[in-house]
Amino acid sequence: MRWSILTPGRSAHWDGESLTFTDGIDKSKAPSEDKVEALWLTYYGNIFNPARVKVHAMLAEMPKKYWRNLPETALIPALVREAPGRVDEMMKRSEAKFVAENDEEWTAAPVPDSSSLSTMAKASKACTACHLYKQATQTVFGEGPKGARLMLLGEQPGDQEDLTGEPFVGPAGKMLDRALVEAGIDRSEVYVTNTVKHFKWEPRGKRRLHKKPNSREIAACRPWLEAELRLVRPGLLVCLGATAGQAIFGPSFRVTRDRGKVLKADLAPRVLATVHPSSLLRQPDEESREREYKLFVADLRAAVKATK
Repeated sequence: MRWSILTPGRSAHWDGESLTFTDGIDKSKAPSEDKVEALWLTYYGNIFNPARVKVHAMLAEMPKKYWRNLPETALIPALVREAPGRVDEMMKRSEAKFVAENDEEWTAAPVPDSSSLSTMAKASKACTACHLYKQATQTVFGEGPKGARLMLLGEQPGDQEDLTGEPFVGPAGKMLDRALVEAGIDRSEVYVTNTVKHFKWEPRGKRRLHKKPNSREIAACRPWLEAELRLVRPGLLVCLGATAGQAIFGPSFRVTRDRGKVLKADLAPRVLATVHPSSLLRQPDEESREREYKLFVADLRAAVKATK
C-alpha cells in the first residue's frame, strides 16, 4: 500500500513502486485524518495477547514519553485492565474445545491404600486417569525421602524426564540443582515431584515440545499429589511456577502477586510459591537470567528458613 512518514525534519513517501523523500512538515500542517488508523487500531486490539501482558517490557522498548506519537497506545490502559478477564475467557474456550475433542471416559487414578511411597510409585505406572498416558513414555512419579522438610512441586515432566522416568533431570532440573546448592539445600533430602505425572507434548519436526496441561488433566492427577503430600508430610511445600500454584490454591492464584510468602492451603498447611526454573532459561539475555536466578535462589533460602 502507499504510505508517507511525516516528521518536522524530513518526510518519506512510498507509491507502491519507488521511495522518495521531501522536506519535513510541521505537525499542524499534517493531514488530520488517517483512513488506515481505524483499521490499525482494530487489528492491534485483536492481536493483543492478554496472557502475555508485560507493561515493563513495553516501556523498556518504547519509553512512555513517545507513546503520544503512537495511536495504539490509547488502547493499552483498557486492554491491560481487561487482560485478566480475557485470559479467563481464553482458558474457558480452550477447555471447552479440549473436552469436545477428547470426549471419552477416563478411569479414576488407581491410588492404593498404602503408606509406602514405592508402592504408590509402582501403582502410578498403571494410571490411565487421563489420555496423557497414551503419548507419554511412562509415568514420572516423585522422588525423595518420606518426611522431607521440603517438597518441591513443578508442573509436569519434560522430554528427558519422560525418557528417564525421573523428575527434574533435564535443563530445568540442572538449573534447579545449581540453585539448590547455592541455597544450601541437599537435593537428596528434598522430595521433588510434579502436578501432572505424564509428559504432555506436541511434535515440532523431530522434537517434542512441552504443552501446558489443562485443568482436567491436573484434576486427574490430583489423587497422586494428595497421596504424596499425605505420605511425605513436608514441613513446607514449594510450588514451582503457575501451574503448581494454581493446583494448590485455585485458578486465581498468581505467582507474581504472592511469590516468596508462606501461605496456608487445604492440601498443605504451609506453602511458598516461586517461579519454575524453566522460566530462567527463557530469559531474553544473560543479565535478566542472572537477575531472575538470584531471586529464585533467594526464594529457596526463604523456604529453608521457613522450615526451621
